[in-house]
Amino acid sequence: MKEVTLNNGVKMPMAGIGTFLMTSDEAESAVLSALTGSYRLIDTANAYVNEKAVGRAMKKSGLKREDIFLETKIWPSFYENEDAVEKTLERLDTDYIDLLLIHQPAGNYIAGYRLMEKAYREGKVKAIGLSNFNREQIQEILDTCEVAPAILQTEVHPYSQEKELKEFLDKNKIVIQAWYPLGHGDRNLIEEGVFAKLAEKYGKTNAQIILRWHVQSGIVVIPGSKNPDHIRANADIFDFSLTEGEMAEIAALNQDKRYYTSTPELLKRYVEMVPPVDEQK
Repeated sequence: MKEVTLNNGVKMPMAGIGTFLMTSDEAESAVLSALTGSYRLIDTANAYVNEKAVGRAMKKSGLKREDIFLETKIWPSFYENEDAVEKTLERLDTDYIDLLLIHQPAGNYIAGYRLMEKAYREGKVKAIGLSNFNREQIQEILDTCEVAPAILQTEVHPYSQEKELKEFLDKNKIVIQAWYPLGHGDRNLIEEGVFAKLAEKYGKTNAQIILRWHVQSGIVVIPGSKNPDHIRANADIFDFSLTEGEMAEIAALNQDKRYYTSTPELLKRYVEMVPPVDEQK
């Protein structure tokens, strides 16, 4: 599995599995399937309410803890809780988290970032970062932080390539990570003619071509799937390379089309929403 080196020297796999919208049983099964294959990056979050299941799957995999890159996210309603990181560690049943993110730019996210910095200094977290932040919000963190964010997890796919944002992140040595790397399952996107053509050329699926475009662009991907065959296929993208011309063809598909749009009202609701983390199986 190809890796990227973060701004603090930590190495992170370029492809992993996401567990968004998975029940505990689904997450445990999917993560175990991924880890018994070639995956080593697992993404979860407080708000997914499946951290305990992810922890169980890690143990059941038989892999050494240091061979797994575990990523999770703190939810806004926990940003001011001094024990937010410790409780997250307990749910995951692990001594440390490889990458911890602020999940949303809502509420007192500066306080949440301070909690992550403290955990980083204490060795409970190996790297920290942001999720769903825009350029101005990232700059606010850069202007006030003691530990620079290593990752921005955000919506990126061929219809929304975030070229200007990526240039800003590159300048600040922040790696971009894509959720919805396949465009929220939009068939119009996945079935674009360029992907069909390249899939035939390389003996891959359209989805594998899209994921290859991401990693070849320096974007870490975490597609989610409950299907073992799809899980295996999503990681089978490192035995070929797209040409410069083919990368340019895909770049030309950009429409600045997003499937998720944040609003002040939505962010306010996030702060008020308390995930039932203590009730998860």
